[in-house]
Amino acid sequence: MTTTPSSPAPSGFSMTPIGVIESDYPDKFGIPRQPGLAPAARARLVLTPPYDDPLAVRGLAAFSHLWLTFVFHLSPERWTPLVRPPRLGGNARVGVFASRSTHRPNRLGLSLVELLGIDTRDGVCLLLRGADLVSGTPVLDIKPYLPWAEARPEARTGFAPQAPPHFPVHFSPEAEATLAARGDGDSLHELITQVLAQDPRPAYRNGAESRIYGVRLRDVDVRFRAEADPAGDIRQWVVEIVAASAP
Repeated sequence: MTTTPSSPAPSGFSMTPIGVIESDYPDKFGIPRQPGLAPAARARLVLTPPYDDPLAVRGLAAFSHLWLTFVFHLSPERWTPLVRPPRLGGNARVGVFASRSTHRPNRLGLSLVELLGIDTRDGVCLLLRGADLVSGTPVLDIKPYLPWAEARPEARTGFAPQAPPHFPVHFSPEAEATLAARGDGDSLHELITQVLAQDPRPAYRNGAESRIYGVRLRDVDVRFRAEADPAGDIRQWVVEIVAASAP
């Protein structure tokens, strides 16, 4: 059989971000490892010139969910063929292309988010829910989500057959008082609960420990530790909530 030689593959591509994310996550530690796991998380995608033309999003409001292609800009540019997914814990490794690791050859990410609204009063800003993106993330593209074409419940899911387990989250009286004094206390309480329930600690930490961790959400530092309840089950205990220090 005779084949026609294909054109040489291009050596590289140049891509320009179309916008930047502003989110409830000022820092990458604590961000849920998949989109939609913390629906209380809010974000804004602010399109940048020349992509901030309202004509570019005409018809987008008819869709409830979007795919965002973005860059893991805070991850190192280096990559390795084997990675350690948090889901597997320990030293178990899989190929980078069998994972959703941020340490990828081109640092590209793909996130499914809910579109709450579009503001075109001054440029273009998309209002999002359930995003798993740190503030400052550069977004390369937007595409509508089509469930009839892209939802495949029967698909095999390898080493991640279901959503990760959730830990109960409890707040100290001091933390509760801090939230009660805030105008956004209820939504922040919900966000903290959803983030900590997924145990943002390093994968090798899976039991009770005295160490206090800190996760930055919105404009606060949430300090917490993992404790064992009377039955021996792990729960996350929010020790205090304080104003975030300058980066």
